[in-house]
Amino acid sequence: MLSAEKNERITRVGPGTPMGDLLRRYWYPIAFETDLDEFPIKQVRLLGEDLALFRNGNGELGLLTEACPHRRASLVCGVTEANGLRCGYHGWLFANDGQCLEQPAEPQHSTFAERIKTTAYKVQQLGGLIFAYLGPDPAPLLPRYDLFVWDGVMRDVGHTMLPCNFLQIMENSVDPHHVEWLHGRYMAFINELKGVEAPQTFTKRHAKIGFDVFEHGIIKRRVLEGMTEEDEDWKVGHPLVFPHMLRVGAGGQYQFQIRVPVDDTHTWHLWYTCYRPGEVEVPRQDVIPNYEVPYLDDRGNFITDFVDGQDMMAWVTQGEISERDKERLGKSDMGITLLRRVVLEQIKRVEDGQDPLGVMRDPAANEIIDLPQEKEKYGSGQAFRTEFLKLGQARYSPIKDEIRELYERAEAKAGV
Repeated sequence: MLSAEKNERITRVGPGTPMGDLLRRYWYPIAFETDLDEFPIKQVRLLGEDLALFRNGNGELGLLTEACPHRRASLVCGVTEANGLRCGYHGWLFANDGQCLEQPAEPQHSTFAERIKTTAYKVQQLGGLIFAYLGPDPAPLLPRYDLFVWDGVMRDVGHTMLPCNFLQIMENSVDPHHVEWLHGRYMAFINELKGVEAPQTFTKRHAKIGFDVFEHGIIKRRVLEGMTEEDEDWKVGHPLVFPHMLRVGAGGQYQFQIRVPVDDTHTWHLWYTCYRPGEVEVPRQDVIPNYEVPYLDDRGNFITDFVDGQDMMAWVTQGEISERDKERLGKSDMGITLLRRVVLEQIKRVEDGQDPLGVMRDPAANEIIDLPQEKEKYGSGQAFRTEFLKLGQARYSPIKDEIRELYERAEAKAGV
């Protein structure tokens, strides 16, 4: 159980809040690179702030507060020019750094424009995504985590907007015991009602769980019934990348689940997946496809016949912001307790003027950040990957058949 006061402290993400100040020390994806291809301006919302993302006439990215400082009209309804974004209402022109360059209706020799500067934020591209940093200078490096920079892989990105706070999604990442119940027993129950055979991958009970804080977040470990600490699920584990990502996968399929805190009660969830099948040629991707993952059916009911749909049901039904003061946690919730403690510790670090956990500032250490990840998950990486292609968000991917064929060729070549 967490007090209502502390729950507010770790869930409110807007400007000037303790959690908001912490989260502004990190970079977040706000769009796909292809989002600006058809139209060069896009409305985005991040950490409770409404923003205008754009690519100017010189191809440079910019990110400004959406409301024009003149009469508060939306800069999303503007005009891109070689050196910035012009408000569509009265023509005020802003450079990518927020400086006002022109005010067409003002007197010819007015210096008014020189005194106007709107809020601008840093943006960068990496791995097919556009990232934003809303914090103070000097900005940290945009972390070059391995999945974003690997060569010789296929990628796709699923995404959905969820009506809940990002932290209750992150807490699921350090809650291993839900797997055998939500994805095991509950999955079997849903399949039984449909007359469909239930998968066996997620039915094993957890005999032991463990968590270790490391330089990029928290390593999650497990020992399933019939396995030992020598198995990769315990010996290697996989990471929660603080504060907003989980890395999962096995069998040549690896994924970041990215939980972007849009505001207090909305999270943009991304499944950023790399397919690395082995000794077969991987087709060149000029564009990384993205696709929406539904969590409600046409009647407004949760779609719970796949793993990620079950997770989304659990996250969303906790409410827009989970009432943690009404919880009753047990010893099996040790990962959740740890994550909340880490969050509060990192808030305190920021309040003390220090960098929080995982902030990158050393270019030499940022060429590629290789994260720990078990390859033989649940005792068989291949079985885990096969189940995820059928029961994960990848079932909605536009390239799912191409992915399946790629792995079949790799397995045939390896004699599997």
